[in-house]
Amino acid sequence: MAARPDVAVDFIELGKEDSMSLLVTGSIGIDTVSSPHGRAENVLGGSAVYFSFAASQYVPVRLVGVVGDDFPAKFKEVLQSRRIDLEGLEQRQGSRTFRWMGRFEGDMSEAETVEVELNVLAERGPKIPAAFEDSETVFLANTHPTLQRELLAQIRSPKLVVCDTMNLWIETERDSLVETLGQVTGVIINDAESRQLTGRTNLIDAGEAILAMGPKFVIIKKGEHGALLITAEGPFAIPAWPTKLVRDPTGAGDSFAGGTLGYLSERGGVTPETLRSALIRGTIAASFAIEDFSLRRVQDLQRQEIDARVSQFIEMLRVE
Repeated sequence: MAARPDVAVDFIELGKEDSMSLLVTGSIGIDTVSSPHGRAENVLGGSAVYFSFAASQYVPVRLVGVVGDDFPAKFKEVLQSRRIDLEGLEQRQGSRTFRWMGRFEGDMSEAETVEVELNVLAERGPKIPAAFEDSETVFLANTHPTLQRELLAQIRSPKLVVCDTMNLWIETERDSLVETLGQVTGVIINDAESRQLTGRTNLIDAGEAILAMGPKFVIIKKGEHGALLITAEGPFAIPAWPTKLVRDPTGAGDSFAGGTLGYLSERGGVTPETLRSALIRGTIAASFAIEDFSLRRVQDLQRQEIDARVSQFIEMLRVE
């Protein structure tokens, strides 16, 4: 599948002082979550929300999504407390916001969905505002792959496009997903999904098979076992941050993506070196998100706390 001509197909590195504008489009929801450590009812959630909070530590974020007329004003205030531009947030009258209820048990490695109400997500997709059409970095959070392409088509000349996906689309919309993969620079996917998509058991084999579909890099999330980067230069792996207490893993993957793409956007380009460094920032973003329910841990998180943990992580990996 040929790559989209106006998306960079090789590693790009701009001037060191030139950050790239960053847009995310994905779900914005109201969650109810329980785990062995408690319960949080009707809290702010959604893939685009977790991504935005992590990425906004590095660059301003342009958020595109749809909510219903039941979306609390206080949630907008939470989003506006960070460098998150809400011009692309549509509050649709007569519609209800996406709602998800889930629980984590045992080792909390996977969420069990108790109830889901698609509501506004089952309607037409959002529109990219004219002011956002010049976005240079685009993250297409998990949604129908056809909708991902429709949203991407509204961006004029993106330099870096990364998408996420899920097992549902791999099972039911594989051809459409493969078409989307042919139009992006990178993909972030978890280990089970990479095996499902490619039929390969070995994750390096799976990553290389996904590269053959079009992306220039593949990031495979392995939960508590870290992350794996696959490029033409070969594999690169890092462990997870050794978190002692995990209260709520909701949004860990989207926080990982936000930290990764936020850092790349701040650096102004993508090279094998910046990608490896970005994986560390994504890992640290996820490590903060899981320490409490919803956005409680990251809402007031400061950049110096992130940088300190990054430094500790790098030192932890140092081998003489």
